[in-house]
This record gives sequence, structure tokens and C-alpha cells, in this order.
Amino acid sequence: MVEKTPFSDSELNICRLEGDDFNDLKDFSCGTECLDQFFHNEIELCAKYKYLSPYCAKIGDEIVGVFTLAADALILETDDKEDFPNMNEEYRDIFPRQTSFPAINIGHLGVKSGLQSKRIGEQIVRFVIATFSRFNGAGCQFITVDSLNNPRTNKFYNRLGFSNQSNNDSTHPTRRMYLDIFLPIEETEMETEEA
Repeated sequence: MVEKTPFSDSELNICRLEGDDFNDLKDFSCGTECLDQFFHNEIELCAKYKYLSPYCAKIGDEIVGVFTLAADALILETDDKEDFPNMNEEYRDIFPRQTSFPAINIGHLGVKSGLQSKRIGEQIVRFVIATFSRFNGAGCQFITVDSLNNPRTNKFYNRLGFSNQSNNDSTHPTRRMYLDIFLPIEETEMETEEA
């Protein structure tokens, strides 16, 4: 078995996808057909019409990961609120009156085939968590993701501290997950395997 060594944070450069980067995506594959189709055929048009903001992770000039960010909202039913974990005590009086909570959505996260399980996906998610836990340009209480509904991907997000929003989507192609942005990053349990 080949030993997989994680890349250090200093080698990974996360930046916005622009210009020629979209052409470079034609050779990018994460091995998941629906994501590869999106990267090859739709991401540039979605970015043009501001449906999302596309980003990539590079080592040198090579794109090794791709992801998108979009404004989102975590919408909770009354029953969901009663069981909602990690709510700060000083916010508990306001929380039940709210119907939706501002969030940022990580979408279309893919790591290049052959470079998976080297913590690139973990570093991308940690980058988003760190960025939006300090972001003051607009309200943002949660990070959301619609995880491809397979054991490996769901486990990856669970290890990073994400929870399932509901069990109603347990048989759907994706699972809606969220992370409370006010949880310190250090509290999430980390392992080296990734989605």
C-alpha cells in the first residue's frame, strides 16, 4: 500500500477561479461524474450569472481542488429548533423567533483524482470555516453543505463537525448538513482521510 502524505497548508494556495483557470478545468477530474460534468460544462456560466463564486486550490500552477461558495440560509422548523445543539445561552431567547439563519454554502467540492486522501479537502473546508468565522461583511451563522449521500463523503463532513439537518433526506442523492460557525475550529475532530 502506498503511503499518502498530507500536503502542508503552505503548499496549498486557495484562490478564486478566473480567466484561464476555467480552461484548465477541462483536464480536472475528481472521479465523480456529476461533479466533473459541472466543472467542465456549467461552473463558468453559473459564476457569470452570480449563482455562485468558484474557487480552486492550487499547488504551484496545478489545480488540485475546486469548490464553490454561495449565500444560503439554514431554515429550521419549530420541531428542529427544540433539538438544535450548541446554541449559545445569550441567543436562546431570540433563536425561537427566527425562521431562517444566514449561512454560506460550500458546493461542488472536488479534489483531483490521485490526490484524494491527502487532506486537500479538509484544508479547503477549514479555509472556509476560518474565513467566515471572521467575516463581518454580512450575517453568517452557519456553513452548509449538500453532501453527496455516500458513506465516505458523509463521514468526511461529520469528522469536520458538520451535522445532518434532518433525517428526511437519508435516501436522497445529497444530505443537507450544517456547521455552527461559532464552534471553535479546534473542537472539531480531524483525521487524515477525506472525501
